[in-house]
Amino acid sequence: MLKKLFREMLVTQIVSTMTVMLCMLIDSIMIGRFLGVDSMSAYGFATPLLLVFAAFGSMISAGIQVVCGKAIGNGDRGATNACYTAAMTLTAAVSAVGLLLVFILIDPLTTLLGAGAPSPVNPVFDLTKRYILGFIVGAPAFLCAQIMVPFLQLSGKRTRLIVAVAAMTAADVLFDLLNVFVFRGGTLGMGLASSLSYYIAFVIGILYFFKKDCMFRLRFRLLHRRVFRDLLSYGVPTIVNQISTVLLVFLLNRLLSATSEGTDAVAAYSVISTVCNICYCFGTGIGSVAMMLASLFYTDRDARSIRKLVRLTMRWAIVLDLAVTAIGAAAAVPLVRLFLGRSGNVVAIAAYGLRLVVLSLVPSSLNSSLKNYYQGVNRIPFAEVISALQNFAFPALFAFVLSRFIGITGIWLGFLCGETATLLTVSIVVWKHYGRVSLSADAYSMLDPSFGTPAECCLECSIQSREDVVAASEKAVAFCRAHGLSHRESMLIGLSLEEMAINIVQYGFSADRKKHHINVRLVLEGDNRVLRIRDDCVHFDPVHYMELREASDPSAHFGIRTVMKTAKEANYQNSLGWNTLTLIF
Repeated sequence: MLKKLFREMLVTQIVSTMTVMLCMLIDSIMIGRFLGVDSMSAYGFATPLLLVFAAFGSMISAGIQVVCGKAIGNGDRGATNACYTAAMTLTAAVSAVGLLLVFILIDPLTTLLGAGAPSPVNPVFDLTKRYILGFIVGAPAFLCAQIMVPFLQLSGKRTRLIVAVAAMTAADVLFDLLNVFVFRGGTLGMGLASSLSYYIAFVIGILYFFKKDCMFRLRFRLLHRRVFRDLLSYGVPTIVNQISTVLLVFLLNRLLSATSEGTDAVAAYSVISTVCNICYCFGTGIGSVAMMLASLFYTDRDARSIRKLVRLTMRWAIVLDLAVTAIGAAAAVPLVRLFLGRSGNVVAIAAYGLRLVVLSLVPSSLNSSLKNYYQGVNRIPFAEVISALQNFAFPALFAFVLSRFIGITGIWLGFLCGETATLLTVSIVVWKHYGRVSLSADAYSMLDPSFGTPAECCLECSIQSREDVVAASEKAVAFCRAHGLSHRESMLIGLSLEEMAINIVQYGFSADRKKHHINVRLVLEGDNRVLRIRDDCVHFDPVHYMELREASDPSAHFGIRTVMKTAKEANYQNSLGWNTLTLIF
């Protein structure tokens, strides 16, 4: 069931991660093909500012994934709503402050980004300023689109995410073409086209949050300083990651400007970074799924699922990015020509650089995936260090040193050397914690030996048929008896499992033509007697269902009614497309 969920979430997360990058990619292609090299350089100089806004959105998004994941794991609906309210409040505040500062400081900001001073002989300054002004109008929608992604993932609304991204992409292409061939608005029009397309994605996504079945509600009375602190603290590694990226882009623009190729080199780097930003979405998507699920399993103290998650994460990171590396290297020239047409020297520089930079994708994906996973399991300082090393310290160091010996080639190789050095550093820390050199998921999970429920206190079963239900019930009774529970108590737990699982098989499995699974986890540790039943069938809340029918015919739904009265506490959560019923006896 975890493998199936991981695949489903991964596809959606990769596509939704591209929300930030797709408009930038489309703008880059349109600018390079129709507006010329100066406009492409202007876009490159504006990129660090766009990444600053993306950094704040990513920070809040990462905080949501961990804080909401933990709240859902604990079955705390109040904490879930508090997280949603705090995230929306933070996004509104960041949008307002960002808009105000950019409009007030637009001229010095454009110069600071490297576009030079305003001058009749410096067209790049005005082109950069115009793109920033067009883009900044859409900053609120840009940020909201980012933070809606984890909320829609957690609520299992993955189709809505894909529709929003598809609509945004189509709209941006249409608006860019209108700008180029009809309105002729230059870089200002390109920025406005992106802004409009972000608002389209925002509207499609936000409509879910007004539905009656939405699991998130604005509850300002639940806001507390602790909620904001948790959101920000869990998002710090992501902001370190994004700010490091901004600093790296800024530094490399300066290094490239100082080479003999000058503006051509900066334009080439704009193309390379845009293509690679799309390629990095695979590693970022894997990492986001890992963070979300890790926070949920960590709260459940489910060491087995965490190790399985780490194994899946590393495997997908290697397989996907090997394929992306091969495609990027083989298709470097046509990819670059998408942006630059056949503009001789710039195409040659960009294609050569792209072939070298994509070699860093596999170690980059592993670093990003592990970093996000460590955020989910509360190893925040370690994730922060990985972010700084991966996105600035090592690539900048290698680019600076190697460029002194082999010029631009050294700058491109800085990415591969930097990512590899980061991965080696992570591995050394992992091996030191584990006590020996190992490439196992057990080692890279970095769980303390005492973490989780002892294996002898936990029974786990997978159910796919009625026969499996009976076998699981019998195992549960025997497991309870072996742990000293009375015959009556053991039978009540076994029968509760059987009743609820049979109900899922009978009504949930036949609701559609998909293959479904039920996972059962019984924990007997000390005085704790916890039965968790999780399935991937249609949404059904037995707790609320019985509350609504308490006063109706007492003989109806006798089995479910008996289970709810037998359990000391019953809690239901629907998240990530899973129904999770937790019974405490």
